[in-house]
Formats: sequence, structure tokens, C-alpha cells
Amino acid sequence: APHIPVIEQAYSKLSSSITVEWRAVPGATNYMLTAQDGDSFIEAIVKNSPGTVTGLKPATSYRITIRSINSGGKSQPSPFRKVKTVLAAPILSVHSPSCDSIAVSWKAVHMAAGFSVSLMRSDGLGRMLKENITNTSLIFTNLDPGTLYTIKAYAWNANGMPGDDVTYNQRTSPNAPMDVKVAFSSDALRAVVSWMPTEGALTYSVTISSGLLKLRCNTSSASCIVPSLQCSSDYYVSVTAYNDAGSSKPTDAVSLKTIPCVPVNVSIEEDEPGHLLVSWSSVSFGHYYVVFVKSDDGLEVHCNTSFSQCHFQSDCGFTYFISVFAYNKAGQSPLGDIFNYTTAPCCPSDFRAVFMSSDTVRVTWAPVRGADLYETRAAGGSGVVLCKDTATACTLSALQCNTPYNITVYSVSEARGSNTSCAPQYVATAPCSPEIKNISKEGLSVISVLWQSNSEEATYVVTARGEAGLWHCTSTGNSCTLMDLPCGSAFSVSVVARSPAGQSLPSYSVPLETAPCCPNDLILTQVTQSVTNISWSVGMGAQTYVTTLESPKGQAKCHTLQNYCLLGCITCGTNYTVSLRAISETGLTSSCTYQGYSSSACCPSGVKLYRLSNNGIRVFWRASDETLNHNADIRGSKGNFSCTPSLGLSHCDITKIPCGDVYTVVVAPVTDKRPKLMFCPKKIYSVTCSGSSVGMVIYRGKSNAKH
Repeated sequence: APHIPVIEQAYSKLSSSITVEWRAVPGATNYMLTAQDGDSFIEAIVKNSPGTVTGLKPATSYRITIRSINSGGKSQPSPFRKVKTVLAAPILSVHSPSCDSIAVSWKAVHMAAGFSVSLMRSDGLGRMLKENITNTSLIFTNLDPGTLYTIKAYAWNANGMPGDDVTYNQRTSPNAPMDVKVAFSSDALRAVVSWMPTEGALTYSVTISSGLLKLRCNTSSASCIVPSLQCSSDYYVSVTAYNDAGSSKPTDAVSLKTIPCVPVNVSIEEDEPGHLLVSWSSVSFGHYYVVFVKSDDGLEVHCNTSFSQCHFQSDCGFTYFISVFAYNKAGQSPLGDIFNYTTAPCCPSDFRAVFMSSDTVRVTWAPVRGADLYETRAAGGSGVVLCKDTATACTLSALQCNTPYNITVYSVSEARGSNTSCAPQYVATAPCSPEIKNISKEGLSVISVLWQSNSEEATYVVTARGEAGLWHCTSTGNSCTLMDLPCGSAFSVSVVARSPAGQSLPSYSVPLETAPCCPNDLILTQVTQSVTNISWSVGMGAQTYVTTLESPKGQAKCHTLQNYCLLGCITCGTNYTVSLRAISETGLTSSCTYQGYSSSACCPSGVKLYRLSNNGIRVFWRASDETLNHNADIRGSKGNFSCTPSLGLSHCDITKIPCGDVYTVVVAPVTDKRPKLMFCPKKIYSVTCSGSSVGMVIYRGKSNAKH
């Protein structure tokens, strides 16, 4: 076994160990240190000096021995040394009660006579503070807020021997943040709280409170967004800084009034046409209100007021979109409901009433804004006539004639109903149709028409319509006279009544026929001595004619459909009165008178021829009227001859007439008023050449006689 080591010194630097120093023993490979406290001991194997025995109790006396060891075994223990472990380090409890102080406390340490506590900024800045006290607590003040400090403490015994020390890092709590600002974000119900960062603060807590309601926002930055604020609320905002040492004092509360809530109980009404009244309930924290009114044509107006109602001018037929906002310093209330209000449609303009007949009026008007339908109402007479249509025209029928009506056109919309403020238009219907009571003939071309009058304001127009044209007469009474109606014409007579309201329907027509016209031209031609041909121009409207020649010696009469007639039994040389009656198909008669007619003079009788000397012939006759002159006309193949005696003679001579020829001899009276008569009897004579004698042959018809 190796030699026994000799302890040179033994000491305790830590409360849980004792360090031993010795001289090395040749041949020893290890050493065994032993610390004995009464019956208990603690051993430690070490390689060389110095060696330390750990796991000891603080402030306790130990007997320290050492033995050397090699492969041969252990040496005997060395003489012991008595060594006492130092005091244990105090167990610190450290906190920062305020931003400028740190409180240190600890439990009592066994055998400690006092304590030494030092404090210094961990960054080495500033000076170190040190306190030696016998108490078990200590507060360092006037420190820097939010700063990390290093605290070192140890206990010392009655001999002033320091025990184990302990080091503790402690940060002071932060100072309250400065320059706290509150603003609203783009969302007016979210607040942005900001502040100047404070030294040593790791996190911040923002508290927003209103009554029992509290909202918090925690952040490590210098700002925080607090969502879900309530409108029309008064909040108090404070900020507290935090670090591992604790919290700062809350900042002084900053008042935050949120935006006002959306105005409710919005009411829209037209207190009178053309004026909109918008009202609402007052809103807490609403300093003033703005009402926006936008019409459907894009025009927008607004009203700024501190009251709870606004007046706007409005136009008919528009739809208005209305929004009400409340304002305060925080901003505008959120967008609420957009109300729409449609004003009553405009009353129709450019009203026109045109009568289609006496009982039917067509009403037209210009289209108006906002109208989906139009209702036309005609009130008057014995009732009301209604017409509903989407068109801008309406035909009111079955109206009473000669009646005043109040016609009103109401515009109707689905949203607002009927505009009942439209003014009526006064319209009077045309007069009723007159009724012809009588038509009488006042003269040849004068007709009087009588009707029943039904309107004092009406002017009546009588019209006679026929192929010959139109004839009118006008009267404000109940009769008028048609003048200068043409003869021989058929007319349809009707009456209409005219007034400022219009024209009535025509009355039922009454037929009217004027007497036939007298022929303009009448020609009498004597065909024979007892027969006269009468011809005339056509008389308008005449179907048959009755012609009459009348003289004291008698009458000749003819009734015919033609425009000519042969009248027999005419006495020659007689003056006749000529009359004609034109008779229509219905029996109307016109008596026509003409210039008198004188029948031709009577033809002479007893015509004879006598041969004269020198081949001459004397024609002899008996005249019915010796006051008339006569003419003898002799015609043959060898020549034509004539002679006219002096007035009063009944014969004339023709000289140098060729013999041996047959002659036709006609003796007729001659007057200045008419040409020579051609119907006097013709006699045929043969003049022979028989020496000195004269032979005559008279032919009558197909027979002949010799004289």
C-alpha cells in the first residue's frame, strides 16, 4: 500500500464542498477524501491534489481525512483536519413593484450574521448599488424603468466570512406608454390605438371599456386594432405595458366616442304635393345629420341639419332613393337601409278633346312621367263614364248630347296609385240631333223647313243635297227658308246643330222634290194645213208633258212621254195660245206658258191653168183671205216657173212656158212672218202642143184627167 498522504490545507469556498490540498504520494494512483460529520461521512475519489468533497451541508464542521490508493491497496487515513463549510447562499425572491424599483427578499440563512446585496445594470452602464444588512428584504429605488439589472447576494457569518453568493437578473417593470393616440380605421367601428414604445416593454395590452363592456387587444407592437366597437358608444381607452417583471401603470384613459348608429324609424311622406318630408329618430352621439336624396334620373341633392327632419322639393312621377346618415367627430354612421319613395305620377298635360260624334269624344294627352295607367272620368248628365287604358288616348262614348261634362284624366302608378289632384277639364257635348217637323213650299224655288230646337246656343244649318248640288240656310231659331232651289231636282233635306261644343249628328233626312222645269225651247211647225208639230227641249224632272193649243175656234191637246207632239184639227189662219204642263214622276206639275202661235194661212182652192197666147199660161185660184198675197209655183222637166200677183188678185200669168211637158203646180199664200207654205195641194197639169188650142191634163195622185 502507498504511504499516508499529509494534508497541507483544507478549506470551504462553497457551502456544499470542502477542498483539500496535499503532497503527492509516490506510487499512489488515486486518493480518497473523506468528510465526516458525526456518524455520517461522505467520500470522494480523486486523481491528484487538490480534491474536493461535494454534497456537504452548509455551515457544518467536518473532519477531513485523505488516503492514498494504488493497486496494492489503500494507505491509512491521514491525520484529520477540521473544516467548516461556508454559509449557504440566500434564496432570493425578486420582483419589480414599480417601474423604478426592485424588491429583493430571502429566507433566513443558517448561521448568517448578515447579508450583502449588490445591484447593477446588466449592460454595465451606471454604478453598482450595494447594501449590507441583517434584514431579509431590501428595495432598490430610483432605477431605470424597463431595464435589466443583475442582483448578487450572499450571507456572512459572525466572523465576516462570506458564504455562497447568488446572482439574479431582474428587469424593472416598464413605464406607462406615452403619447397614446386613438383613431378609426377604414371601418368606422374599428379603432386603431397607437403609442410611443416604452423601454423594456415586451407586450402591450389595450383596454377599451364602456360600462360593463370591456374589450382588450394584446400586441407586441406599438399599435393595436380593436374591432367590433358598437356605434353611438363612449369608450375609455388605456394602454398597459408588460414585460417579465410585470406591468406598467395603465395610461390615463383616453375618451373615444364611436360613430353614431344608423338613424332608425325613417319616415318619408309628401306633406303636400311637391314637398317631401323625411324624418327619423335622434341618434345618441349624433351631432348632425345628412340626408341624401337621389332621383331616378341621377340627380342628387342633400340636406344638412342638426334636427331630425328635412324637407325636399320633389317632382311628380319620380322615384327617390333616400339615405340618412348621422355624423359626429368620429365620422359617419354606417350605411343603413336605402329607402325609395315614388311620388304620384304627373297629371296629364296637353289635354285635347275632339268630338267624334255628338255622343262620343276622343280625349288625348301627352304621356307623363311615372304613369303606368290612365283613368279618364267624365262626370255629367245622369252619371259617370269611365275609361282605363295604358295608352295616352281614350274614347268616351254613350255621352249625352247637349250636356256639360267635367272630364278628368287621372294618372295611375303601381307604386303610388292615382294622382287625385289632377284638375278636371270642362267639355260640353255637341247639340242633339234636330228633328224635322215639316217642309213646306213657299214658292216655285222656295222651301221652308221647320224643326224642333233643342239648344239655345246652337246655330242650325239646313242642307238640301242632290245631284244638282248643295243648298244651305242657317238659323238660330227653329226654321229657315231654302231659296233658289233648281226645278226638276230631287233633294235630301237634313238639319245639323252647331255650337262651340261641336256639331250634332244630322237629323233624319226628309226627301224633297221640286216641280219639273219648263222646257226652255218650244218649236211649232205646221206640218199640214190642219196638223202642227210641237217639239220642245227636255224639262228637267219632267216625265210626261201636256201641250195645249187653244183658240176661240177650238182646242188641240196632246199628253205624251216624248218631247214632241202632233196636234191635229188645227184651223188655218187662226191665233192660238200655247201652254205646256211638265209633270214629274210623282205628279208634281209645272205650268209653262209660251208666246202665242198663229196657224198658217189657208191654202187657196180651185186652182186652174189657162193657155194664153204666145205660149203663156194663166194660173187661177180662189183665195180664202183676199188680204193675203199668193205665189204660184210651176215645176216641170223643161223648167221651173213662178208668179206672184198683185195684192188682192187671185191669178197670175207665166209667159213662154214650153208645151209638151207635165207641170206640178202649187199655189200658196205668202206672208212676211213665215216662209212659203210647202203643204198646199200640188196639182199636175199637162200642157200639150195642139195648134192654137190648149189642152191640159190634170193628174191627182196616180190618176189624171183632161180638161
